[in-house]
Amino acid sequence: MELDKTLSEVTDRICNRSRASRASYLKRIEVVATQHPRRSKLGCTNLAHAFAASAPDDKKALRAFNFANIAIVSAYNDMLSAHQPFARYPDLIKTAARKAGAVAQFAGGVPAMCDGITQGEPGMELSLFSRDVIAMSTAVALSHNTFDAALYLGVCDKIVPGLLIGALQFGHLPAIFVPAGPMTTGMSNAEKSRVRQLFARGELSREELLEAESKSYHGPGTCTFYGTANSNQMLMEVMGLHLPGAAFINPNTPLRDALTVAATERAVRITALHEEYTPIAQVIDERAIVNGIVGLLATGGSTNHTIHLVAIARAAGILINWDDFNDLSAVIPLLAKVYPNGSADVNQFHAAGGVGFLIRELLSRGLLHENVMTVAGRGLSRYTEAPQLDNEKLSWQPTPINSLDESVLAPASKPFQADGGLRLLRGNLGRAVIKSSAVAAKHRRVHAPALVFNSQEEVIAAYEARQLQRDFIAVVRFQGPRANGMPELHKLTPLLGVLQDDGFHVALVTDGRMSGASGKVPAAIHVSPECLAGGPLGKVQNGDMVLLDAEHGILEVEVAGDVLASRSADVVDLSANEFGMGRELFSMFRSQVSSAEQGAITFGHTAETNTPAPQRPSEHFTVLSAEAEA
Repeated sequence: MELDKTLSEVTDRICNRSRASRASYLKRIEVVATQHPRRSKLGCTNLAHAFAASAPDDKKALRAFNFANIAIVSAYNDMLSAHQPFARYPDLIKTAARKAGAVAQFAGGVPAMCDGITQGEPGMELSLFSRDVIAMSTAVALSHNTFDAALYLGVCDKIVPGLLIGALQFGHLPAIFVPAGPMTTGMSNAEKSRVRQLFARGELSREELLEAESKSYHGPGTCTFYGTANSNQMLMEVMGLHLPGAAFINPNTPLRDALTVAATERAVRITALHEEYTPIAQVIDERAIVNGIVGLLATGGSTNHTIHLVAIARAAGILINWDDFNDLSAVIPLLAKVYPNGSADVNQFHAAGGVGFLIRELLSRGLLHENVMTVAGRGLSRYTEAPQLDNEKLSWQPTPINSLDESVLAPASKPFQADGGLRLLRGNLGRAVIKSSAVAAKHRRVHAPALVFNSQEEVIAAYEARQLQRDFIAVVRFQGPRANGMPELHKLTPLLGVLQDDGFHVALVTDGRMSGASGKVPAAIHVSPECLAGGPLGKVQNGDMVLLDAEHGILEVEVAGDVLASRSADVVDLSANEFGMGRELFSMFRSQVSSAEQGAITFGHTAETNTPAPQRPSEHFTVLSAEAEA
C-alpha cells in the first residue's frame, strides 16, 4: 500500500528537521556499539563485583563472554495496581534466560507514582518531573556496563516514557518493554462518570463515592479507561517495542506469563551475540515516532503524549512539534471509542480486535510505516497478529478480519470520525492542544467571558459557592512546568461536566495538563509559552471575551493587540508550590524545564528551535518537505 501523502510529507519534514541531531545521536551510539560484549572490557575487580552475588551457574556464564546478560529494569511496587504484578517477573525472566542460554540480572528499580492517587494533591506536582527521574534512574541501572540487552517493566503515565528516554541513552542495547496488562473490568466507565457527577452535585455521600471508586479500581493491573497508562501500552506496540499483541493481556494469567517468557527469549536472540542484533536505536527512528503519533490519533489517546512523545523523540535525536500532530490528525481516522472517548474500557477494545486490528486497518490505508524495525523483526505487519496459548505452547495468529464490536473498534472504511481526536489551537494566547474526540460537536466552539483562576482549588471554591452558573471560560493560570511542575487538573472534569449538562457554555484554558482522562468539556491545555515564561495567558482578565474553536484551531482573547501588549502579567505568589511533599527537592527541575511543546524536558535541551512561533491560524503555513530518508 502506498503511503498516504500527508504521512509521507510529515515524515519527510521531521527527517529534514532532525538531520543533524539524529546523525549526532547515531554517531554516539555507533561508537559504543562496537564494544561487545561490554563486560569483557571491564577490569577483573569490576567484573568480580558484577557477579559476586550470582548463583554458581550464572557466575560461570558471566565469566564466559559468549553468554548474553539481560538487564531487568523494573518499576515494581506493591502499592500501585498496575505495577504490583511485576513482583513475579524477575523469577520468570531469570528462569527463561537460563533456558535460553543466557543470564538475567535485576539491574535496578525506578520510581513509580500514581496520578490517580495524587490528583489534586501536592504530590501531583512531582508527577511530570518523575518521568525524568525515571530516565535518570534507568541510566543508573545500566551504568554498570555489563549488559547485552534490557527488559523494561513499566506501565503507567510517566514510567514508560521515562524508561524509554533512559533506554535510548543506551541505544546500542536491544530493548523490549514487558507490560503487566489491565485489570479485569469492574464498574463501567459510564456509571463511574455518572456517580462522580452526582457527587459533584452534592447528591451522593463521600462513602457512596468511595464505594463506587473501589468497584472501578478493584484489583491488579492498569486502570481500564484509556488514559495515559493504556496509551503507553498501545504506543509500545505500534512503535515495535512490545512483542505483538502483548499490550492488553490481563495480569497473572498463563498467556501473560508466556509472553513474559517469550520476551526474555527474544531479548537473548536480538543481542549482538546472535545474528538478529536489533539495538533500540534502530527501532526508534523517525518512522517509528510518526507511527506512534498515528496510533495516538487513531485511538483518541492521551494528551500527555503531546509532551512525552516529543521528549522521547528528542532522546533519539528526532525533533517533532505540535504541527506534526495537527497535520497528521487531519488525515488519521478515529477508529476507537474507549472511555473517555466512549463508554467501553480497554478490555472491550482488546476483545474487539485490539491493537492488531487497528494496525492492520491503518496499514491498509497507507497510514502507518510498515517498513520499520521492531523487536519482533522487520515489518510492522507482524503486529497484526495476536498471541494465543494452546497446550502451553505460545503462537501468533492473524487478528480477526472484522471488528468483533464496531461500537468500540471501527474499520477504517467506517471510522467514528474522519480525523484524529487531537487538534492544535493557535492564536494570540499562544499554542495549545485539545482532545476533541471526546467532545460533542456542539461543544467544540465556546465564545464566552473569561473567569480567571490561579489554581484548581479556586475553581472548586467558586463552584461550591455557586458562582459558576453561567457561560464562561475558566482560565487557570500558572500551572505550567516552571510554575508548579504542571499537575493534572483532573478534579475540574466532574464539576465542569455538571455545568455543561446544565446547559451552560463552558470550557477550560490552562497552561497545565488534564491528562489522558480529558473528557467531554472542551479544554485547551498545555498553553505555551506558559504564564511564568511570559505567556500572554497571564495577561487575561476577568470578563475578557475568549474564543476556543476546536473545529478551526483557534484560541484567542478578544483584546486589541496594543492593549494586550501594554498589560502587565499578574504577579502570583507561587511559594506554596515550592515546599512540602518533597517539592523542595525539585526546584532545579522547575528552573531548568523546557516548554510543554518541547517535551517539558529538564536536561539536554538548549535553544528551543523546533517550535514554530505563536501565530494566528490564518498566518499558518505548511512546511514543504524534501524526500524522506530511507
